[in-house]
Amino acid sequence: MSVSVFDLFKIGIGPSSSHTVGPMIAARQFACHLQAGAGLAAVHAITVELFGSLSATGVGHGTDKAVLLGLAGHEPDRIDPDQIEPAIAAIRASRTLCLLGERTVPFVEKDHLLFRRKSLPLHPNGLSFHAFDALGAEITQRDYYSVGGGFVIDAAGERVLNQAASAQADSAGHAQGLPHPFRTGAELLAQCQATGLSPAQVMASNEEHWRSAAEVRRQLMAIWRTMAGAVQRGCASTGHLPGPLQVRRRAAELHRNLKAQPEAALRDPLSMLDWVNLYAMAVNEENAAGGRVVTAPTNGAAGVIPAVLHYYVNFLPGADDDGIATFLLTAGAIGIIYKENASLSGAEVGCQGEVGVACSMAAGALAAVMGGTPEQIENAAEIGMEHNLGMTCDPVGGLVQIPCIERNAMGAIKAINAARMALRGDGQHVVSLDKVIKTMMQTGADMKVKYKETSRGGLAVNVVEC
Repeated sequence: MSVSVFDLFKIGIGPSSSHTVGPMIAARQFACHLQAGAGLAAVHAITVELFGSLSATGVGHGTDKAVLLGLAGHEPDRIDPDQIEPAIAAIRASRTLCLLGERTVPFVEKDHLLFRRKSLPLHPNGLSFHAFDALGAEITQRDYYSVGGGFVIDAAGERVLNQAASAQADSAGHAQGLPHPFRTGAELLAQCQATGLSPAQVMASNEEHWRSAAEVRRQLMAIWRTMAGAVQRGCASTGHLPGPLQVRRRAAELHRNLKAQPEAALRDPLSMLDWVNLYAMAVNEENAAGGRVVTAPTNGAAGVIPAVLHYYVNFLPGADDDGIATFLLTAGAIGIIYKENASLSGAEVGCQGEVGVACSMAAGALAAVMGGTPEQIENAAEIGMEHNLGMTCDPVGGLVQIPCIERNAMGAIKAINAARMALRGDGQHVVSLDKVIKTMMQTGADMKVKYKETSRGGLAVNVVEC
């Protein structure tokens, strides 16, 4: 295991980890490759080809903007969301692009940003970058793949990191000598049984191989604050989401109604579900608007884990920062198992790899902070995925809005129920987490391509755009 909890939980921007965050990282990496190789001074033109799912839903997911921003040197965890539209407008108005802020080249999107319906060999989310000299000769060409959750690999299958993550990996010896390595659910349980540690403690010990305990805690709290900030902004923002669907933002109105009727909780024991729905919808409306969110483990599923974590903080007695850290570490341990053995990419396995995985992570994490044993935690994670198997990725209009926003709310509610079901048992169950992950991957392989983030099937073709 060489994936960190901070690889799974990335602070970035919406609306998509695979279509926005990943392409921005890939584009910046290509610009850095040019700078280190032929030099930016030799570059007189850039062409970018988007393949497969990036071609089918790239505009709706902001891939075009992400590529421009990445080539200009921006990173998803550092760019101010309020500066994105002005930066894009300036590029389009001038019809030029300043590579890494140093070398200005012509860039007309219809000529230099090309959409290809076919796919590159390694993954449906492929990008191909080409640089040319003053005579039109190609200087260099590089292929990258955005494989889900903001993870990017090159044509050799090697992972590409953004600047902050690269420095962190270099200084930490990213994949060497972990005290408690695991790749599967069975291996995680074996580590817990052998050491007496909880999944969160196993994860913390591994994280402390890379960074100090204080730094682990600081970064976990930063993740939580960003999640909470996304909820707060979503609850305060009104109007309509970007794009032709003109989807009305509902979180602010729901928040006002819930705040105005505190006595409803006394009459309706299920009123807390309204709050969980609110938390999830607020985050995903913010994501759809291109705001600051945490990839958890993807942007399309960014609302599930924050919603369940807010449920823990606001509705369960005794919630504290230690519990928040335990929640995030447990969720990270479960997410790593999915990353190592399956996929987080809606373009590869459908939404079961996004909201389904987030539901599984949140269910196990909630079971942990509610006092569950490692076996009950594993059971909760398994239940969370088992009942999301086969979920398609069918964004209407290629936008992360319908059905994505409500789907996050439903995923959060499922996670809470999965944790409660597991805690009512003794941890013994027929279907293991590893078996359900294997089934999820097989189901994704069998799923027709039109149901995997292409907007060519499902709700995407049965909802009339207006």
